[in-house]
Amino acid sequence: MPAATPRPTACLTLADGTVFYGQGFGATGETVAELCFNTAMTGYQEIMTDPSYAGQVVTFTFPHVGNVGVNAEDDETAAPVAAGMVVKWDPTEPSNWRATERLTGWLARRGRIGMGGVDTRRLTRAIRQQGAPHVALAHDPEGRFDIEKLVARARGWSGLVGLDLAKDVTCAQSYRWDEMRWAWPEGYARREGPGHRVVAIDYGAKRNILRCLASAGCDVTVLPATATAEDVLALNPDGVFLSNGPGDPAATGEYAVPMIQKVLDKGVPLFGICLGHQMLALALGARTIKMNHGHHGANHPVKDLETGKVEITSMNHGFTVDSQTLPKGVVETHVSLFDGSNCGIRMADRPAFSVQYHPEASPGPQDSYYLFERFAAAMAERA
Repeated sequence: MPAATPRPTACLTLADGTVFYGQGFGATGETVAELCFNTAMTGYQEIMTDPSYAGQVVTFTFPHVGNVGVNAEDDETAAPVAAGMVVKWDPTEPSNWRATERLTGWLARRGRIGMGGVDTRRLTRAIRQQGAPHVALAHDPEGRFDIEKLVARARGWSGLVGLDLAKDVTCAQSYRWDEMRWAWPEGYARREGPGHRVVAIDYGAKRNILRCLASAGCDVTVLPATATAEDVLALNPDGVFLSNGPGDPAATGEYAVPMIQKVLDKGVPLFGICLGHQMLALALGARTIKMNHGHHGANHPVKDLETGKVEITSMNHGFTVDSQTLPKGVVETHVSLFDGSNCGIRMADRPAFSVQYHPEASPGPQDSYYLFERFAAAMAERA
């Protein structure tokens, strides 16, 4: 006789009433969020701890999730931020010399729900065709689910539009950062000596972005998302960095845009990534819009319109800058070769630029690291 199908211990309910069953792992309970998919083949730990994923459950299209375990060095922030994960196969025993813990135990200890045994290709097609849905993800070892209640929770969730999540993931107070990029065999070295004084605004900053700034010769001071222009300028920065982060950029812009505009008036070099890119665009008078299903992965081709070069990039965003609203004096520098959406801008008359993607490549390719060096060069030229 064929083996009995195991009883489902997790379910994913979409707001349209569709239900996916599978096997739960990690924490038990329920969570409500937006569902997105990520096509990266590596870096699930970095993805789960990327603050940009606040308010989202991540479907991984690559089936081997959990196979290299987890370790403290690969966390992008102190704890997982993504609401949960959905994968095709249940996580296996880790097989990597850097692993210190299994993914399942790590998720349970951090209060995050995982679900395996799902046809993630079918789920991904649904997201692409219908847009990123609101979902309820539940894990109960006894397999007891109130589907009507879960569907109602998914339908009742307000969504990311209009939601300022940067305040939820930003640092509570300012701090200095001097750790540089990982290198064999030393690991993470510390930057020493004088450097460009950079104020980094933390809308949900990833540690590896800060490490790239330090490796590019920057003496970094991190300030909370709600820092004012007076807070920033009081540190006499050589440059200002606007970090990645989650939520609706228009909502975060309510307090971020006035600060950025005042900093720009001082002529201080400015560099933005992801949400920081959207913040700069809003400060310059452009608008942002919600995408159908966003860009989430480590294989996104982007064209540099000024050099003709194509870079393979890492992306994670559900909102985009509407290039049709870019004002005079703002140059579109990069576009996505997937859908033509805006991926970079610069000011024609000031040392301010930004990109939609993640050039620190954690996880992902390293084609775009030069942007950190470009930022350092802008500060050196102004010195």
